[in-house]
Amino acid sequence: MAVDHEKIRLEIESFSAKTEDELEGFRIKYLGKKGVLKELSAQIKEIAPEDRKEFGKTLNALKQAVQEKISSLKDSLSEEDGIGDEKKDQTRPSGTEDAGSRHPVSMVRREIEMIFQRIGFTVAEGPEIEDDWHNFSALNFPEEHPARDMQDTFFIEKDPDIALRTHTSSVQVRVMESQKPPIRIIAPGRVYRNEAISSRSHCIFHQVEGLYIDKGVTFADMVQTIEYFAKAFFGKTKIRLRPSYFPFTEPSAEVDVYWGLENETDHRITKGTGWLEIMGCGMVDPNVLKASGIDPELYSGYAFGMGIERIAMNRFQIGDIRMLFENDIRFLKQFKGAW
Repeated sequence: MAVDHEKIRLEIESFSAKTEDELEGFRIKYLGKKGVLKELSAQIKEIAPEDRKEFGKTLNALKQAVQEKISSLKDSLSEEDGIGDEKKDQTRPSGTEDAGSRHPVSMVRREIEMIFQRIGFTVAEGPEIEDDWHNFSALNFPEEHPARDMQDTFFIEKDPDIALRTHTSSVQVRVMESQKPPIRIIAPGRVYRNEAISSRSHCIFHQVEGLYIDKGVTFADMVQTIEYFAKAFFGKTKIRLRPSYFPFTEPSAEVDVYWGLENETDHRITKGTGWLEIMGCGMVDPNVLKASGIDPELYSGYAFGMGIERIAMNRFQIGDIRMLFENDIRFLKQFKGAW
C-alpha cells in the first residue's frame, strides 16, 4: 500500500491551533492509539524487508515533526489569557508565596549557642542512639538508678544496652574520650524520654549542655559563666544556686534567675516567688573524669544543662508546650521576620 509521506508531512507543518482542544485533537489524530502514525507502523509488515529500514526512519521523522509542532503550539497558546485573542498582561504582579519562619526552639537554641561561642565554647554533636556506657555508666549512673528504668528510657528492643539518648551529656563523654584538656564545649540537640504520664508531656525534647575542663577550674568559674549567660540572654544579673543532686556532678546545684514580680505574667511563671529556674549545674565528678581517661588529680571542670523548650516558652510567653510540637501554621506565622 503506497503512502504519501510528503503529504502527511505538509499537513503537519501547516497545522495551526487557536485553542488547547484543537491542539489535543491534532495530537490524537497523529499520535493516538488509532492515529495516523500508529496505522502506518502497523503496515511495516507489508513492506519489503530491504525497504523497512527507510520506512522506519520516515515514520520517526514524522513523529518528531508532530512532537515539535505540539511543543511549538503549546508555547504560543500559553501566552494567551484564555479570553478571546487578548494577550496576558505581563506587567501584572505574580502570586506571592508565604515566607517561612524559624521555629522558636531553633531561635532560642541559636541564641544560646552564640552567647557561649563569644566566650570560647565550641559546638559539639553526637549520635542520638547511644550505648549504655556513654548514656549512663560513664556518667556515674549506678546500675539501680531509676533513670535506667523502662519508664524513663527508650531502649532498643533487640539490644537492651542500646537506647535513645536521654540527655546530651553523652556528647560530653565522647568529647572527653577523644580530646585532651582544655575542653570547652556546648552540646545542643534532641533527647528522648518516655514521659507519657501527662497530656502535656512529650517524648522528644531539646537540651543544651556545657562542659569546661582544665587545670584549676573552680566552682567560682562556673558561677561567673552562668552569670554571664543570665545577663546576655535574660538581661538579668541576679541569680541564685540551690543545692541539688546529679550523678555526674559533685557538688551540684539548680540555678534560678530573678525574674521579678512586675505583672500578672511574672507571678504566673515564677509561681509568685519572682525566681525562675533555668538550669542545673555542678562540678564534674572525679569518677566521670576518670572513666573518660582524664586524670582528676590534674584536671577539674564544671558542667551545666538546660531545656530549650522551657526557655523558649518563657521567652515568647507560650502557655502550652504542645504548641511547639504541633506545627500549627497559625502559631508559627507569628515568628516571621525573626532571625
